[in-house]
Formats: sequence, structure tokens, C-alpha cells
Amino acid sequence: MDFTAFKATLEKGEPPEGLTIPLQALWHDGKGAWETAHRRVQSDPGRDAAWVHAYLHRKEGDASNAAYWYRRAGRSAAKGSLEVEWEVIAEALLSST
Repeated sequence: MDFTAFKATLEKGEPPEGLTIPLQALWHDGKGAWETAHRRVQSDPGRDAAWVHAYLHRKEGDASNAAYWYRRAGRSAAKGSLEVEWEVIAEALLSST
């Protein structure tokens, strides 16, 4: 699935089958369900989930917690808009599946 197709699924009621946990979390966040997104990534110890986790805490406004998760993900903290970060993460995760 490419980014355009992924973003189009936000019009549906459920995420597409076969998404990784980090992509499921981004999907839920894209639907405005931050809590559901956060619950999803909490259960995944991987670096991709840590990246999404960092983004979610940045969105929440918790910079110190976000910084911790960026370090766990092996990523620099994002400085641009949240919308752009969401897109960058989604595109990267979709291209690696």
C-alpha cells in the first residue's frame, strides 16, 4: 500500500487488514483517536513503534516524554509541523513493509 492509498483509508470505519502496529496507531491518530493510537504503540517494543510513540507524545505536548521515545527510536526529535511528521512517518513505514 502506498501513502495515498493509506491516507484514503481514513474515510473508512476500520483500519485496513495487515497493517503493522505502528501503522495501525498512525491510522487511529489520523482519525483523531489519540488514546487508541497510544494504546497500540505501548504494546510494541520495536523502533518503529517508538517513533510513532514519540510523535504521539509530541502531539500531546509532552516534550520530555517525546524526547525519550525519539531516543528509543534512534531518531532526532522532529521540529516541523505535526501533520508533516505524521506523513513522513507513514511514508517511511509503508515503504518498509
